[in-house]
Amino acid sequence: MVNLQLIDDLARRLGALLPPGLSEARSDLEQNFRAALQAGLQRLDLVTREEFEVQRAVLLRTREKLDALERQLAEQQVPPG
Repeated sequence: MVNLQLIDDLARRLGALLPPGLSEARSDLEQNFRAALQAGLQRLDLVTREEFEVQRAVLLRTREKLDALERQLAEQQVPPG
């Protein structure tokens, strides 16, 4: 989920960068900035930090199990004789 407060802050900062002659249109432009930022970020298919950490932990456990199985297999194999 995208933090809407961060998007609002970024839209305000972009609006503040506008030349003084466009101050009347600043509010409309900030709304357009907000909408464009939200749409762009939603298309990125981002995950939250929490979702990332959960998947990272699952992957770590899977890696540990795989390593253990590989060790067991190596111990069970008898060299040709």
